[in-house]
Amino acid sequence: MAARNRRRSVAQKRRQERVKVGLIGGVGCLVLLVVFWQVIWPYLVGGLVLVGGAGGGWWLWRTNWLVKGRDHQWRREDALKAGRRSLAEVDTMSGNEFEDFVVELCRRDGCTEVRRVGGSHDDGADVLGCLPDGRSMVIQCKRYSPKSRIPSHQVRDLLGARVHFKVDVAIFVTTTYFTGPSERTAVQNGVIAVHRDHLGLWNNGVPLLSLSELNGKGQGDRRHRARWKETYE
Repeated sequence: MAARNRRRSVAQKRRQERVKVGLIGGVGCLVLLVVFWQVIWPYLVGGLVLVGGAGGGWWLWRTNWLVKGRDHQWRREDALKAGRRSLAEVDTMSGNEFEDFVVELCRRDGCTEVRRVGGSHDDGADVLGCLPDGRSMVIQCKRYSPKSRIPSHQVRDLLGARVHFKVDVAIFVTTTYFTGPSERTAVQNGVIAVHRDHLGLWNNGVPLLSLSELNGKGQGDRRHRARWKETYE
């Protein structure tokens, strides 16, 4: 029992000594801080400024990142509302949805009196309207698989629609490509042939009238056709 009491007494003395050492150390640090305040304070202020600057910089970076993220989302939503889609999304559209999509692109570019007339008895026309320069137009829309090709007789059908509706310009818009003969038929008869590559340009903001300058310029080089076959065949 006496031995246990002695051990407790020794432990208490050690704890008291540690408390005293801690108090002395704290007082000593406070005294040093007061004595050397003129020397220390610039470093303390500098440290606080650095910490505050780093925190402020991180906050600005995160805010900018969040704003850019929201801006990207808003732009994407605005693009969708404006009728822009990725070509992969366009490929999943029905025929009527694709015609509506083309109508939206025409209106975006300033075409007037644009309306969809496609149906079982459309006389070779899906969309009618007027170009921004006032010329009347007829559009044939074909949402085909990228593996398909537009044959010459469908271009000739559009030529017949141009005569039937007595319009100035005929435009053929498709999600695929034209055969060589059908593209030549279009160019020789003044039909604007908007194949898949041109549709991508139009969807991304290139005006419809600018596509007429690319008419008959080809449908991709040999490397482009090789990549196309790897993707779709």
